[in-house]
Amino acid sequence: MENKANNHVKDGVIDFTSGCLGGIALVYVGQPLDTIKVKLQTFPLLYAGMVDCLKKTYIQDGIVRGLYAGTVPALATNIVENAVLFLCYGFCQKIIVKATGASSTEDLSVISNATAGFLASFFSSVAITPTELIKCKLQAMHETSQNAKGRLVHVGPLNLTQDIFKKEGVPGLFRGLVPTLAREMPGYFFFFGGYEGTRELLRKPAQKKEDIGLLKTMVAGAIGGGIFWTTTFPFDVAKSRIQVNSLNDNLVTTISKIVKFEGVGALYTGLTPTLLRTLPATATLFATVEYSKKFFHYIFKDS
Repeated sequence: MENKANNHVKDGVIDFTSGCLGGIALVYVGQPLDTIKVKLQTFPLLYAGMVDCLKKTYIQDGIVRGLYAGTVPALATNIVENAVLFLCYGFCQKIIVKATGASSTEDLSVISNATAGFLASFFSSVAITPTELIKCKLQAMHETSQNAKGRLVHVGPLNLTQDIFKKEGVPGLFRGLVPTLAREMPGYFFFFGGYEGTRELLRKPAQKKEDIGLLKTMVAGAIGGGIFWTTTFPFDVAKSRIQVNSLNDNLVTTISKIVKFEGVGALYTGLTPTLLRTLPATATLFATVEYSKKFFHYIFKDS
């Protein structure tokens, strides 16, 4: 019994650490296009499209303060999100194994894995909302922060966090929690369902999903990420509007206003750069997570 408990703890530490590494890889691969996505979502009338936004952001603010704006909170967001997500995903898989009578997590169905992702994302959503808020505000800093003379005022993540906390308290840091939950929970149902389902389709008979190889793992990750965003993007648009513009409207009201004044298509503004970012980023995420887990399990196999 003690050995089994130790194995659960070891698995949890490995899942947590692998999630951290995956989150770091995801940010550096996808941050520029994530910045473009947030700008298009929150200020759709300022840009003619993805290429125009990319060009203007680069010309106005360069790479570090422009395309990679919000990288520090983005790293915090993705490290926390993926560490908590994959840690809780592993635990939820084990709970579902007991509930369904499956012999191991490897034998869980696609729906069972998707359900584990759905449950795990509740905890990661709560964990990431404050850093996601800061990230989005920093990414849209050029459009929102100008002084009386029209000059851009650059604010760092720490100062911005302190300013929000001073003005609004803890609730201010959790602005956008409901749309984050609305995006993450169904999103990760499809995310892990798409990933595990694709791995199942790509494996050879008698081959374990963990042994399908790097390329197929990355393909499965890209498909999972693509499904995530295409099914939940309107919630992400609403979340970005609420967080960047400090709106007090709820999720339903925000979406209703967007549809009424801008049309249904506005709920998908920024989807193209999101998908262009997501495919390589989530492919990298899952490749990093899976191969990190293999490495750590090999290192600690006798412990």
